[in-house]
Amino acid sequence: MKPSIPKGTRDFSPTEVANRTYIINTIKTAFETFGFQPIETPSFENSSTLMGKYGEEGDRLIFKILNSGDYLAKADEKLLTAKQSTKLTPFISEKALKYDLTVPFARYVVQHQNEITFPFKRYQVQPVWRADRPQKGRFREFYQCDADVVGSTSLWQEVEFIQLYDAVFTNLGLAKTTIKMNNRKILSGIAEVIGAQDKLIDFTVALDKLDKIGQQKVEAEMLSKGISEQAIQKVQPLFSFDGNNEENLDALAALLATSEEGLKGVEELRFVINSISELGLQSAKLELDVTLARGLNYYTGAIFEVSAPKGVKMGSIGGGGRYDDLTALFGVKAPLSGVGISFGLDRIYLVLEELGLFKTVDLPKPKVLFVNFGEAEGLYCMKAITQLRAHGIKSELFPDAAKMKKQMNYANKREIEFVVLVGSQEIENNAFTLKNMISGAQTKCSLSELISHLK
Repeated sequence: MKPSIPKGTRDFSPTEVANRTYIINTIKTAFETFGFQPIETPSFENSSTLMGKYGEEGDRLIFKILNSGDYLAKADEKLLTAKQSTKLTPFISEKALKYDLTVPFARYVVQHQNEITFPFKRYQVQPVWRADRPQKGRFREFYQCDADVVGSTSLWQEVEFIQLYDAVFTNLGLAKTTIKMNNRKILSGIAEVIGAQDKLIDFTVALDKLDKIGQQKVEAEMLSKGISEQAIQKVQPLFSFDGNNEENLDALAALLATSEEGLKGVEELRFVINSISELGLQSAKLELDVTLARGLNYYTGAIFEVSAPKGVKMGSIGGGGRYDDLTALFGVKAPLSGVGISFGLDRIYLVLEELGLFKTVDLPKPKVLFVNFGEAEGLYCMKAITQLRAHGIKSELFPDAAKMKKQMNYANKREIEFVVLVGSQEIENNAFTLKNMISGAQTKCSLSELISHLK
């Protein structure tokens, strides 16, 4: 049988690993520059930690782990006979692979709240798993790169997250990304003003499709969900928000004049947008987008989404927002408002690849290869290699005393800059012949001269 891997997973070549490491290191460096601390949580959690936190659809996409040993021993025989798998799952599976980094983070905060210094700024870069339908940019195993602050309601956190996005994408060479921003309070305020509070989710889900299906189809969808013609007429200004951020904020304030919650959302957005306008961004653009409604059942304040530069066909490459109480997921009531963002590592990879921005990433390789002419020569070389490595010089001995051509081909294919040749004459004179593979020049040198030259 031909070996294969599960759908929605991938093998990564040395080049791909180097490229992914480059992205991750760029993100981690920015996280730490902004004062975030790393944590890690297990790859799997107790099922009770994860189930019921993502809604019915999310629960369905969680990978369950069968109990060790005879996992059917505790199973209910009636459920087995009736083949009621959903009801049977709790008896045969007590653990599950983590679906995201947020719920395990919430569990971590609750479990370690007496050891944590608040506000707590954490970042996490780890794999997660979802039993989703694989497609371009969507996998069953993928990495999330998250940063969150819990324990502060200050809007300066939102300002810093916009700067953080800008810093990372600028450092990756991804200029002209667009950071879209909205506020849940604005969406709630609009629903209140048009008398459709009970249709908030239906209203925003339809509004979110404006740039994909157009105004006419959005209005038709709203009508089909029971939102009145009169209500739709009241929100006509939303369909033509094409001014600058300041003009759009003023238009929103006028539209939401009778909604206290809506006006609070406008003022929160105004603070963030004005602060960024004053501070400036390196290469990204901040844009108010009233149709942005991601994570509506989760976020309570700011909502973020990052789009790739124009011309690149890719969904969002980052997103996040503010939530009222992270620990409420576990029934723990504490004033722990938080705000967080995530970077879509796999999508960022595809965008950088499409734009040819990986050319500066080098594969890990030795600085110097020692050619192997035999057992005595190999031992002589290994003594030198030990000294070179102690000086931080990446060094390697070709393991077999193969033909010279094969060893030189290996050095060429791996683009190794220097090769050392050691025969009986070099051993006799306690010397080394160093060859520059780029220029072809050869020099005889002592060990100290070799170290000095390679450093």
